[in-house]
Amino acid sequence: MKLSHFFGFAVASLTISTAANSQAFEDKFRQLNDDKFRTPNIYRTASGAPGHAYWQQKVDYDIRVTLNDEQQSVSARSTITYTNNSPDTLRYLWVQLDQNRFKKDSIGPQTRSTPADNLDRVSFSRMESMLTQEEFPAGYTITDVSDTRGEPMPYTINDTMMRIDLDQPLESGETVSFNIGWQNNIIEASVLGGRGGYEYFEDDGNYLYEMAQWFPRMAAYYDVEGWQNKQFVGNGEFALEFGDYTVAITVPADHIVASTGVLQNSGEVLNRQQRQRLEQAKSADRPVKIVTEEEALENQKAGTDETKTWVFKAERVRDFAWASSRKFIWDAQGYKKGDTDVMAMSFYPEEGNPLWERYSTASIIHTIDSYNDYSFDYPYPVAISVNGPVGGMEYPMITFNGPRPYVDEDSGEKYYSKRTKYGLVSVIIHEIGHIYFPMIVNSDERQWTWMDEGINTYLQFLAEQRWEPDYPSWRGDARNITSYMASDNQMPIMTNSESILQFGNNAYGKPATALNILRETIVGRELFDFAFREYAHRWKFKRPTPEDLFRTLEDASGVDLDWFFRGWFYTTDHVDISLDQVNLLTVNTQDPEIEKAWQNQLDEQDPESITSVRNQDMLYKIHQQEQLQDFYNQYDDYTVTNADRNKYRKLLKGLSDEQRTMLQNGSNFYVLDFSNLGGLVMPILLDIEYEDGSNEHVRIPAEIWRRSPESVSKLLIRDKTIKEIVLDPHWETADVDVTNNYWPARPVPSRIELFKRGDRHDSLMEDYNEELETEDDEENES
Repeated sequence: MKLSHFFGFAVASLTISTAANSQAFEDKFRQLNDDKFRTPNIYRTASGAPGHAYWQQKVDYDIRVTLNDEQQSVSARSTITYTNNSPDTLRYLWVQLDQNRFKKDSIGPQTRSTPADNLDRVSFSRMESMLTQEEFPAGYTITDVSDTRGEPMPYTINDTMMRIDLDQPLESGETVSFNIGWQNNIIEASVLGGRGGYEYFEDDGNYLYEMAQWFPRMAAYYDVEGWQNKQFVGNGEFALEFGDYTVAITVPADHIVASTGVLQNSGEVLNRQQRQRLEQAKSADRPVKIVTEEEALENQKAGTDETKTWVFKAERVRDFAWASSRKFIWDAQGYKKGDTDVMAMSFYPEEGNPLWERYSTASIIHTIDSYNDYSFDYPYPVAISVNGPVGGMEYPMITFNGPRPYVDEDSGEKYYSKRTKYGLVSVIIHEIGHIYFPMIVNSDERQWTWMDEGINTYLQFLAEQRWEPDYPSWRGDARNITSYMASDNQMPIMTNSESILQFGNNAYGKPATALNILRETIVGRELFDFAFREYAHRWKFKRPTPEDLFRTLEDASGVDLDWFFRGWFYTTDHVDISLDQVNLLTVNTQDPEIEKAWQNQLDEQDPESITSVRNQDMLYKIHQQEQLQDFYNQYDDYTVTNADRNKYRKLLKGLSDEQRTMLQNGSNFYVLDFSNLGGLVMPILLDIEYEDGSNEHVRIPAEIWRRSPESVSKLLIRDKTIKEIVLDPHWETADVDVTNNYWPARPVPSRIELFKRGDRHDSLMEDYNEELETEDDEENES
């Protein structure tokens, strides 16, 4: 911006670079309907709600499974009833065979599609995983696919998918039932990773099993994608159908089983005291031990050849998981509020105490209490947290969570760090939260990881902040995502799950932060909370797409958010707004007595010419010959002449009273120049401090960028003098560079770290180890 002083007023004029016109104007506020969204239809409306003809399939399962504790394997048989609620005729059905991911010839991770790592430096655990992948007989052995008469049905296995061909086309509204029998070996979770598996306890020779993706599951068929039969490569999780389950689980008689659903035969598998404790837990104000630590230790001392069959039923769920071990301690506490009536339960070995007995069940109840406020009342009768080999994973009514205390080698006592404590609380909040999203709000995880992970991480952040003041949340606050948003090798949030480069930041952190910024900065808490609850209620027990979320948030809040969704979800732009310059203008009174004195004062503030300074002792010509001096040597440019006065009087005669008053306006006109260096348009938030000590907060909406997304100027008219301006004072927009957010500019504080020669290698190794820990955390989380 250039300041041009005309005789009438001091005004601001914009200088426009012709180079900017060489590229087409990018409208960052154009509507997403133009190029990103599907056309609304009878299944999904323009408002983001399910349409009047919305449909989804229903799949019911009756399963009998036996756990072999000697060989770490399962054998099972299921009867599947598939109801075609679509308007389409189906000639075949697709089934997910997720355990095939671990076969050495699979397309999944650590197999055919995985590039070679740098093998110069390999951990023992990584080497064990590579060797086991080559040798372990993983995957399903399908023993039977037949109809209800026992007649074989033709099927084709394609890696992690199986197509079953129907002898008769399945018309709209029709139902078909068929059987699948199978066997598979259970993976050791700490070696091959994954979302389920077993853990072996060498000290007592016992096993703990967490059974996930353990049975052939029907793939989803829906209006947007048709069959969701993308192969299970590893990151993209699952798209499944709701249905009712009856599952009979046969395990060693001394095992305790935790499972999706409600136990149907407690009289056969629990003793009287355990049943009494469960009844007591319904109304308890703290967790009640159903199986105590002493009882669990007694269970694991000796094995048995006898078995028990635990029968569970679950209604309106999209998946089924369970856990089994003779090592389990079991505690429970009831929670009842609104339409929620749930038994919160935790299952863990004694290695998990004292951490688990203190925090696990309390964290479950806290999560339900928080998520109910922000979405809908928890609808299921149980909510479970299990400690085992899986660091964090979710299924309907049951979750697997990892952190444990560590044992001091000298004293043998167990301790837990601050990081472990908050890690446990956070992972339980996160995984129990997943029962809401996507186990109830049933998004397509195979396509869009962020729709369950990002949304749930946002709600996790809200729940964590309700746990205690200044809870050390890892993700959600805008300041925590800036390093990622300024980094290279990014992809938009709207990227398929298997193509994401920085998985944790892209699928968890950035969308969670975006939603939190919408709530705190763009829309406001009241409007956003209402809109988000509307989305949750509209789509619970249904399958939303990204457009359904975006459209609902706009529809229910009454705020146009296309610009925000476009920038945050469809691009890799980042936020970097710079406060480049502050210009102070005041009204030119045009009174020569005032204006020439003002100009004189302004000019006197300019530095004196170095030539004039060095010429001070010079003997000038006009001083040698006084006859050379005239009127202009006696008076300077700031002398008011009669001509000046006459011109001013003539001006006043032609003005109205209101115009004369404007000439006397003593306000300060501040023109603030901003640059959008990151490309992502956002509101401009200012804290202004005045010379008199007062303060003001100014919020300029993002729409200021709509016609000039690269740079804008904003006029502020104030009677007071501004001392300081801070841009984004609470770091709420994810601005990646705050050094250009101050006027006047501030120095950037830092520290100089001194070291002796020879210490540099140690410092580098500490950085390397810390980097490895971070990578391990992200890998475990994904």
